[in-house]
Amino acid sequence: MRRLIDALADDTDFFIEQVQLTAIVFDNSDDVTIWATTFFDQEPHFFHLGLQFQSLDLLLRLADTRAAALQEEVAEALATVTEWPCLLEYTTEERPPVQLPNVALKLSCTYPADDVLDDEEDESETFHIGLDAEKEAEEDEYAPGAPHNIFYLEGVFLRVEP
Repeated sequence: MRRLIDALADDTDFFIEQVQLTAIVFDNSDDVTIWATTFFDQEPHFFHLGLQFQSLDLLLRLADTRAAALQEEVAEALATVTEWPCLLEYTTEERPPVQLPNVALKLSCTYPADDVLDDEEDESETFHIGLDAEKEAEEDEYAPGAPHNIFYLEGVFLRVEP
C-alpha cells in the first residue's frame, strides 16, 4: 500500500472517495488523528487525517449502519482514557475498517514546521560521532519543506443519487 501524498501531482486541495477508517487516535483532549485508506488511481493508499472532535463526530455519523455503535465507543474511550495518545483500531474481522459510503472528503496537504529560523545556526549541520543509517534513511524520505502524509479536512460531501 502506498502513501497518498506520493500519488498527488501537486499540493492543492483535492477530493477522495471510497474511504475506510482503520484507526482513531486521540492525540490529546482537543485533537484526533484518523488513519485511513482509500483507492486513488485504482490503487490502495493510506493516509492520516488530522481533525478536531466535531469533525470526527460528523464522520462517524456517516458510517452507515455502524454510526451509533462507533459514537458510543468513542464516547466511552474518551470518558475512560488515562494516557494520551489513545488508539481505537479497526483492522480485524470482528472490528473491520469503517466504511464511509457515498462520502467524498476534500483534503488539503500539511507541511512540517520549519525547525530553524533564518538567523539561527543550523544545528543539523554539526558533526556527530557515530552514524545511524536507519535515521539517515528516514530523514531522506521526509525532505524539509515537502508535504507529509497527514492531511487536513477541508469539507465533507455526500453523493446524492437520483
